[in-house]
Amino acid sequence: MKPQRATASHVPGAHEIGRAATLALHDELALTPKPGLVTLTDRGSHGDMDAHTFMRSLFALRSYFVRIAELGAAGAPFAELERCGIAAEARMLAATGGVNTHRGAIFMLGLLCASAGALSAQSQRPTPAAVRQTLLARWGGTLRVRAQRPPTLPGGIAARRLGLRSASDEAALGFPTLFETAEPALRAARGRGLASMPAQLDTLFAVMAVLDDSNLAHRGGVEGLRFAQAAARDFLAAGGASQGPETAAAIGAEFVRRRLSPGGSADTLAAACWLQRIG
Repeated sequence: MKPQRATASHVPGAHEIGRAATLALHDELALTPKPGLVTLTDRGSHGDMDAHTFMRSLFALRSYFVRIAELGAAGAPFAELERCGIAAEARMLAATGGVNTHRGAIFMLGLLCASAGALSAQSQRPTPAAVRQTLLARWGGTLRVRAQRPPTLPGGIAARRLGLRSASDEAALGFPTLFETAEPALRAARGRGLASMPAQLDTLFAVMAVLDDSNLAHRGGVEGLRFAQAAARDFLAAGGASQGPETAAAIGAEFVRRRLSPGGSADTLAAACWLQRIG
């Protein structure tokens, strides 16, 4: 799907913000080849999900992204956003038969949609800088407190045990990997004239190279995480997507062999695609 960019003066409303989130998640799903991740034609490292699972999840989450943007516009406290996210997660699990396809995206893209909704209520465009500033100003304090909670999910537990920066830590810092690595990488790649998929592939690898991806840490420990980061750096140093799909496919085969899946990096790519669609 081709990104639908807003005009310079356009301020998107909640429905447009939410629709962009759903489309951005489809952007990530459609990207191929991706190392260890589900695509439209490949299960990656996952035996319990495929593209059909992801599409059921996307349909179940469409109204969530609109609703949380509306809550952001209404100035809702974090507790209300959290309740909305928990309900969305329940709908996702019901749609997928208990498979976690988008838990990370519910959290990350949900917060971003709420921030864009808050900006929309003030007739402000959701530029990357404005979205990040609004996120930290509105809910940063609560997110910092939340990041200190003992983790209960596998990725968070692995991150805490290994001394890594968790998804909760990323949120408390205003998603630095998204705003300082992914969004600039995607913008620069498109600026060089790359088509959507090669630009997204280079962006995914740029994120993998630096993110403490708790999905990788959970599945492969520190060794698996560092392997993935080194593979991403080597891929980019050798020319990235300009090498053609074979190199990325070969890296993907090794990820599958090791059962690695960079789910946090995929969520961050989707968020960068969302910023591109609404910015």
